[in-house]
Amino acid sequence: MHEHNITPDNVNNAEHNEDTNFKAIKPQFELEKYSIGLDQIQDETERLIEASNEATENKGLFTVKEANRWLKQAATRPIPNMLFGEFWFEGELCILYASSGLGKSILAVQIGNSISKGEPISGFKLETTKQLILYFDFELSDKQFENRYSLNYSQHYDFDENFNRVEINPEAVIPDNLTFEDYLNHSLERSVTETGAKVLIIDNLTYLKNQTEQAKDALPLMKHLKALKSKYGLSILALAHTPKRDLSKPLTQNDLQGSTMLMNFCDSSFAIGSSCIDKNIRYLKQIKQRNTEQLYGADNVCVCQLDKPNNFVKFDFIKFGIEAEHLKQYNERDTEQQSQRVTELKQQGRSFREIGAELGISHQTAKRIFDKNNSL
Repeated sequence: MHEHNITPDNVNNAEHNEDTNFKAIKPQFELEKYSIGLDQIQDETERLIEASNEATENKGLFTVKEANRWLKQAATRPIPNMLFGEFWFEGELCILYASSGLGKSILAVQIGNSISKGEPISGFKLETTKQLILYFDFELSDKQFENRYSLNYSQHYDFDENFNRVEINPEAVIPDNLTFEDYLNHSLERSVTETGAKVLIIDNLTYLKNQTEQAKDALPLMKHLKALKSKYGLSILALAHTPKRDLSKPLTQNDLQGSTMLMNFCDSSFAIGSSCIDKNIRYLKQIKQRNTEQLYGADNVCVCQLDKPNNFVKFDFIKFGIEAEHLKQYNERDTEQQSQRVTELKQQGRSFREIGAELGISHQTAKRIFDKNNSL
């Protein structure tokens, strides 16, 4: 039989070996406990470097970075899909404008209906699957909306459940510490966050103009829409009116009310023009574009017919055409009548700007006609 002599040294050696083994295993336990791997360490390092770069790249109003870094940043974002052909892409704040009565709301509902069902409008591409739509209707009452999408208030059109119409709640109480404009902006954002919608249609930007003294034009709402778009990755189609215009002149960005400032805030824009050929004919023209070249300019407008074959009023694509073919041609009699009307209105004490707005001409043209009449 072997005897094991237990000495203080043996005890110390055993404790040392056990302690050493525990220390060797402990780091492994710690790694398993916190699940920290090399990939995560690398990701966190890259995140910290990126944050540091962003801090040095921001120069007040500007962001300055190498071209290659811009490309790397852009590559992480999805390629924008078409929502309404080349007129409106995902991630864009787009303005659709036209004179009253030409069918802006009709086309906007048709576009929203298309996206909500994931079905393209004939003649125009749709590159997304069906998704939720918020259609903010500041124009029609629910009864007017019903009349438009029914047959004599019966046989209603069947919208997809993804199409959500929104209107102002007349019973809503505006908090004492908020203006109407502030509460509208707050409610817009709340609608986005609580529904999860990524596509908004605003009908229309000029709604605020006659609702409150604090909102004298559409610019405050436009700024808020741009901020919402960036914050939540939205696609927004905003409708706007044009003042009375000269129907013999091509559509330009100057026909948009408050054109200069609004155009600066939007990514894209297109307009609806009337046709002298037929009262039910309209044409669509690109005015501003960011994700494509101009495909539908004056030499290649999209000609459509306004129609209601059943319980859904809509734009039917007919062909591509030339804008000039649809513009009013003034003859000698028209020119003479216009000249007489300018003189009559001026004698009534109207300003040249008021005369121009009524006759659909610029105030400079009104003055030129009046001066010519009085020089004879």
